[in-house]
Amino acid sequence: MKEFFITDASRHENSIVTTSFVVVSKQVKPKKSGEPYLALTLGDRTGQIEAKMWDNVEDAMGVFEQDDFLKIKGLINRYNQRFQLTIHKLRKMEDSEVDFGDYLPKCTKDVDELWRALGEFVASVQDPHLRPLLDAFMADPVIAHAYRNAPAAKTLHHAYIGGLLDHVVSLMRSCDLVCRNYPQVNRDLVIAGAFFHDIGKIHELTYARSFTYSTRGQLLGHMIIELEMLQQKLAFLPDFPEGLKTLLEHLIISHHGHYEFGSPKLPMFPEALLLHYMDDLDSKMESVRAHLERDADSPNPWAGYNPSLGRNLLNTAKFLTQPAPAIDEPVEPSATLDFEQGDAGPAPVLAEKKF
Repeated sequence: MKEFFITDASRHENSIVTTSFVVVSKQVKPKKSGEPYLALTLGDRTGQIEAKMWDNVEDAMGVFEQDDFLKIKGLINRYNQRFQLTIHKLRKMEDSEVDFGDYLPKCTKDVDELWRALGEFVASVQDPHLRPLLDAFMADPVIAHAYRNAPAAKTLHHAYIGGLLDHVVSLMRSCDLVCRNYPQVNRDLVIAGAFFHDIGKIHELTYARSFTYSTRGQLLGHMIIELEMLQQKLAFLPDFPEGLKTLLEHLIISHHGHYEFGSPKLPMFPEALLLHYMDDLDSKMESVRAHLERDADSPNPWAGYNPSLGRNLLNTAKFLTQPAPAIDEPVEPSATLDFEQGDAGPAPVLAEKKF
């Protein structure tokens, strides 16, 4: 059982810790001197942390790969308002040493309740063609198991076990509310679009050890996979209207909303436009929630820079409980630079625990 998790970093700042992580990403980079150093992203169920190994790199870099588990001893400190880990020693762990539940974040909500909520939305669909199609997906045991467990993304939003289901239920709730304000919109079509828009993530992403892309996910992406999944189920519904199939396909390929965000097409009818904006809103609000939660221990109301949103974020609850600054007192958000330690000085020598 791990004794140190990434969320414990604030209580161990400037201390040496001995703990274990899963390797989310691994890069070997050159120092200015030309010698190699390791740049890693390490993870556990509470989040991720950037790590660097500067010394004895040639002995360590061939010992492990991405998705391996490492026992690590290193220094926890801050750089540009972010916690980082400077690795002193590492070794690869055997699977027999690993409690897999320590390394992947999980949905904090009741997954069974979320699945029931999804089923209730599907049951509310009145269209005589969409309802059997949705029921066919819900009744498929392989799809159902994966839908309940898959993350919604690798890092950007709902990046945890059960994240896809959590995201889709949240999205359906938002779509349901907004459709009430626009009676001209086909609610059944919007709900179906919400159900299908990310379902390909169950094959695009792998999540046995860490969240990463499958080979099909890398080569095709979730939208192409979704079109394939849709076609497979429609083969058993020969009376499904061709026009309705085309609308579903457009909902899938346009939900990112912009060419630069990977949409082959822009949303071109009301239901597609509504789905895109609600999906975008839900993903951004989850990104904000997770960002503020990771910064919960800091007294600073500014939670630092969110790269996916391209801005600094203010924790309004902390801000409203602090005394107002003097008029001439500058209030600056946290630094926005990404972590890099190429020119940092030597790490302080502190008392070490046995590795």
